[in-house]
Amino acid sequence: MRMRIISLASLSLFLSLSVLSCNEDKKEKAIEPDPISFQKEAELYLIKSSGDTVQKLDIELAESDYEHQTGLMYREGMKNSQGMLFIYNEEQVRNYYMKNTYFPLDIIYYDADSSLVSIQKNAAPRNETPLPSEGPSQFVLEVNAGLSDEWKIEKGDKFSFYRTTLEE
Repeated sequence: MRMRIISLASLSLFLSLSVLSCNEDKKEKAIEPDPISFQKEAELYLIKSSGDTVQKLDIELAESDYEHQTGLMYREGMKNSQGMLFIYNEEQVRNYYMKNTYFPLDIIYYDADSSLVSIQKNAAPRNETPLPSEGPSQFVLEVNAGLSDEWKIEKGDKFSFYRTTLEE
């Protein structure tokens, strides 16, 4: 009986070492996600409270739960003429963060009638600190960091957007 236990222990040790040496031979490659390219889905116009149009942007829309959760994650950047508009069904205080987002953003919160509620400026890449809106918001626009200052947008300003067709 004792000999059988020793034999089983020896076999077990041999198999463990064999598996370890096989795994060392097969060094696993890190799986890299495919680059995500910008897909224009709409045009958005930033409008001052005076009614003047400040800026036109090509935007992607984030409408599903998956799109809300991933947003601009895993992208290397975007042009200053681009952005992403998150659309929700209702107004509420929103909290965004920059997990897996590789470039700094301005996060602009808008209420149900598209009036600017607040801006989180220069959100740091890969930072998981919550970046809340200052009030209930139904729309969130993400653009490259610094653009909200460059365009001088402020509380009370609005936006409008128009979905583009697939042919464009």
